[in-house]
Amino acid sequence: MSISCATLGCAALIASAGCAGSPTASERAARSDVAAVSRRYRPGDARPALPLLTSASPLADYLRFATLNSPRVESAYYDWAAAVAGITPARSRPDPRLTFESDIADTIMSLMPGLMLDLPGPGKLRAAGDVMAAESRVAYFGFEREILRTALATKTAYYRLHFLEETIRVESETLRLLDDLEQLAQQQNAAGRVTLQDVLRAQIARDQVETQITNLEDSRSALAAELKSALGLGPGDAAPPIPATFEPSVGDPRPDGLLATALIRNPNLRAMEEDVLRAEASLGLARKAGVPDFSLGIELDIRADPTLFRPSAGMSLPIWRDKIAAEIAGAQASKRAAEARLTAEQVEIAAELASMLFMFREAVRNDALLRDKLLPKSRQSLDAARAGYVNGRAGFLDVIDAQRTLLEFELMGIEARTQRELALASLSLAIAGVPPAGAPILEGGPSSERSPTSDPEEDRP
Repeated sequence: MSISCATLGCAALIASAGCAGSPTASERAARSDVAAVSRRYRPGDARPALPLLTSASPLADYLRFATLNSPRVESAYYDWAAAVAGITPARSRPDPRLTFESDIADTIMSLMPGLMLDLPGPGKLRAAGDVMAAESRVAYFGFEREILRTALATKTAYYRLHFLEETIRVESETLRLLDDLEQLAQQQNAAGRVTLQDVLRAQIARDQVETQITNLEDSRSALAAELKSALGLGPGDAAPPIPATFEPSVGDPRPDGLLATALIRNPNLRAMEEDVLRAEASLGLARKAGVPDFSLGIELDIRADPTLFRPSAGMSLPIWRDKIAAEIAGAQASKRAAEARLTAEQVEIAAELASMLFMFREAVRNDALLRDKLLPKSRQSLDAARAGYVNGRAGFLDVIDAQRTLLEFELMGIEARTQRELALASLSLAIAGVPPAGAPILEGGPSSERSPTSDPEEDRP
């Protein structure tokens, strides 16, 4: 009895004390990736110190603040960490089971506690781990995608705020010009050279510009709210300072270089490539559906003398061939769908790249035309119209028309520069997938995708 009790106690201890499986190479690499990112992004699961933003802060500080503070980025990070943690349960054996059996007639004839182990068929655990490892890499690129989206939203709000201030400056200069024109018209009217109609025209134009300035100033709060949202600040947080300086983008994007970079770095493409690998791993797992699973157990009759040992063994019988064939067919279809999505995304990225490059080139050409030709000539035209009006050789409508043309060209120039900056931001972040400097990402992608997807030996308790 003492030997059987000791044996049963050891079995119970093995079952309850816990065992550790052998991590696969991709699992170890995935854990290492999470640890590397967490040291920069969430050291000790806490948000690192955020940059102190002032109106003089560079754009890089705003981008770093947004990346570290955005709840969307944080959510994607923990989704990735959860996917990596899910590799271990996927490749682990089922838990052992304690069993109990007894024969009872008038009294208890036998009392048989035992231990049962379920053993999945060869290769099934490795295949399940491969599937989850690929899913974790898909989740990583979701994290990287959110970083790029947050950076793009921050840059967009930053540029739009700057060019809003430029627009208000131009409209304010126009308002001062119209005040001068109104005084000029009043002087001409007092001298009897023109009618009151010229004064009224100047006042009408001035009132329109005043209203436009009011509308623009009112829109500043909406753009400031966009910047606040991009920085991950909630309704109860103080509004961030509006940047007082502007950092224009540099560089002349090359189509071939951008496309090559996008094919290597774009997180949407990378995620879809990993989805294809996940589908391949799922297909490998489906093909093992015909491999039987096993179970091993032992029971001890502790009432018998001498103690009786009752070993048992079992094996599943995968006899439903139509079910197995359907699982394989479904996995093959999923793989083909993933490959088609990848191809479609590549085509879409190439089209978006062509569209954004056109927007960039168009903006550059329009800005050069306005800056070098149209604006200088428009200013000369306005000066000539004003001089002609004073000398009586031009009407006030000529002056107003010249002023409106100048204002229109100046606003078109601001629009062209805005379009250029937004196109460059989209090209680098949304299409090429180039992260901002200092972003907490894995250079070159997850190291687990460069590791063997499985180990040569099964996990063991």
